[in-house]
Amino acid sequence: MYLDNVVWGFIGCGSVTEKKSGPALASTPGSRVAAVMRRNAALAEDYAQRHAIPRWYADADALIADPEVNAVYVATPPSTHMQYALQAIAAGKPVYIEKPMAMDHDECQRIIAASARSGVPVFVAYYRRALPRFAQVKQLLDSGAIGTARSVRATLHRPHSVNAASPDFWRTNPAIAGGGLFVDLGSHTLDLLDHLLGPLTDVRGLASSLSGAYPAEDSVSMCFRTGTGAHGIAQWSFCAFRRQDEIEITGDRGQLRFATFEDVPVELETEAGVQTFDLPNPPSIQQPLIAALVDELRGNGHSPSNGISAARTSAVIDQVLQAYRTRQSR
Repeated sequence: MYLDNVVWGFIGCGSVTEKKSGPALASTPGSRVAAVMRRNAALAEDYAQRHAIPRWYADADALIADPEVNAVYVATPPSTHMQYALQAIAAGKPVYIEKPMAMDHDECQRIIAASARSGVPVFVAYYRRALPRFAQVKQLLDSGAIGTARSVRATLHRPHSVNAASPDFWRTNPAIAGGGLFVDLGSHTLDLLDHLLGPLTDVRGLASSLSGAYPAEDSVSMCFRTGTGAHGIAQWSFCAFRRQDEIEITGDRGQLRFATFEDVPVELETEAGVQTFDLPNPPSIQQPLIAALVDELRGNGHSPSNGISAARTSAVIDQVLQAYRTRQSR
């Protein structure tokens, strides 16, 4: 389906929409925002007034039914992603879902099935696929700058945060987030590796709550094989001594080094030496992906992130956390 202009309604207008996505959805050519919804009516009204958005709602059904809204952005915690996505699809309105796509792979599959039946597109906010620095990494990989990729090492360490242990912090509440910070942050790295090197297979994982600060996992290790055949290991710790954010992809003729989250240059090392590529993030970090999906909805392009690609990342998360989730449910 194609739209002449994409007119968005937001279900959820919390912090992620303030800078990461909202400005891009409002300013991308062919895209504008007509309405927002939040269960707290006062906060919805405040957001609409601050961002010059014509209408606000405290009810998702009303927003989806808004006749001017022809596309829906689901910016709520994961526990309601499937519900709102299915409602938007049933109304014939393309949906852009915050990551992770849903609570688990089964929920993702239900969204994909509804999309396939109706022909209504689904996109997911794995926006790193479209950022300039990772486009540079992919170009280097695809051009053979490091030869054939042989191994991958990914690390994300963060010190324990007292806020993460608060009952009000939904990102470490598995009933709302589907897991802990591995699901919230680790999903970005997993999806990026899928994009750069093909779907991850032969996934094995170990998850624990080593700090005991909250029920969700705070320490995760995994091994895997990439779509190109490279072997990979990855580790996430959210109770570590210091911050660390690194990805290394080593080939038979060189190595690439970069970070998932930190705004640092990409490094390419070969026998010729070290070359750096400094490509800062845009002010609204989701803007390149939003521009791509708006172009697709208008019949002029293709988004690198959609429901099918995002569901693969949820499947990997499920594999890694399966044993831990089983233990926690006993």
